[in-house]
Amino acid sequence: MDDNPKFPQVLQALQDEDQTFPPRYLYAFSDLPPADLRALLDVWPQISLRRRRALLEDLEILAEADTLLSFDDLAAALLDDPDAVIRMLAVRLLWQSEDFRLVPQFLRILSADEDYFTRAAAASVLGRFVYLGEVEEMEAGLLQQVEEALLAACTRDAQKLVRRRALEALGFSSRPEVPGLIAEAANRQQDVEWLASALFAMGRSGFQERWQTTVMAHLEHYDSQVRMEAVRAAGALSLPQARRPLLRMLRQEDDQDVRDAIIWALSEIGGAGVRQALEELYARLEDESEDESFVRDALDNLDFTEDTLAFDLFDIPLADRPMRNFDPSEAETEDLGPSWEEDWLSGSADQPEGEEPS
Repeated sequence: MDDNPKFPQVLQALQDEDQTFPPRYLYAFSDLPPADLRALLDVWPQISLRRRRALLEDLEILAEADTLLSFDDLAAALLDDPDAVIRMLAVRLLWQSEDFRLVPQFLRILSADEDYFTRAAAASVLGRFVYLGEVEEMEAGLLQQVEEALLAACTRDAQKLVRRRALEALGFSSRPEVPGLIAEAANRQQDVEWLASALFAMGRSGFQERWQTTVMAHLEHYDSQVRMEAVRAAGALSLPQARRPLLRMLRQEDDQDVRDAIIWALSEIGGAGVRQALEELYARLEDESEDESFVRDALDNLDFTEDTLAFDLFDIPLADRPMRNFDPSEAETEDLGPSWEEDWLSGSADQPEGEEPS
C-alpha cells in the first residue's frame, strides 16, 4: 500500500471509474504544486461529473476535520466551472481563505451566478472578509465593496437563502444599516430560518447590550435550529446571564448539535459551576471518542476564558468591578439545583437547503 503516491498515480486512480478512489489519496490535493494543479485541470473534463463532485465533497469534509490542510489553489481554479455544484463546492472549500485577490470573484458570483446555492456560498465566505476589514486587516475600500454587495444581496436577491447568508455575513459589520436588518429578521418570529440567521448575526456583532435580551429569550426555543443559534450567540457574546440557563439545558437537551453548542458556549462564558459541569462530563466519557476530544477542547477554551476574565478583573478598580466576573470560589459554593451530580447528563456551516417562500 502506497501512503505517499506520486501525483500521476493519484490522477490515474481518479480517472479509474471501476475502482473506489482511495481516501488516503485525498491528502495529495492539499497545497498542490502548480505543475500538479495544471495536470489535474488538464484531465478534469475527462473525469465523470459524479466523481468530480464526490471528490470536492470529500475534500470539504477533510478540510473541516483538519484545518492544516489547504485546498485553496484547486478550489480557486474551479470557481468558473461550468457545473453549478462544482462551483458551489469550490466556494465552500475556500471558507478559510484570506486571499484578498479572490474577493472580486466572490463578489461576481454573489451578484451574477445563476445558481442561488453558489451565490449563498459566496455570501457566507465574504463574511470572513467583512471581519478582516473590521479589524483593519483589509483595505477600507475593499471592505466597502464587500459590504455594499452583501447589503444588496440581503435586500434584493430573489432567493431567501442568499438573503439570509448575506445577513449572517454582515453580522461582523459596523455599518449603521446592519442592526436594523438583524432586528427585522428577528421579528419574523414565525419564520424560524430568518430567526436563526438573525441570532447568528447577533453573535457575530459583538453588541452584547443590544442583543442580550433577544438572545436570552430564544435559548429554549421549540425549534432546535433557533435554539442552537441562540446558544452560540450567548457564548460568542459572553453573556453571563446565560450561564445558569445553559447549565440547566445541558442536563435536559436531547439534540446532540445543540448540546455541543451549549458545551462550547459555557466554555466561552465561564463562571460558577461551568468547570464542574464540563469536568464531570469529561469524566463520564469512557472511550477515546470525538465527543471526548470536543469536551477536552472546551475545557482548554475555558482555561483561556478564565485567564481572560481574571486579567480583566485585575485591570479594573475594585469598586468598579462587575459582579459577573469569574470568581473561582463560586464553583465550589453556588447551588446548582437538586441532584446536580446525578442528573445533569440525563437531559451554519449547514448543507444546501431547499427554498421556502419568503
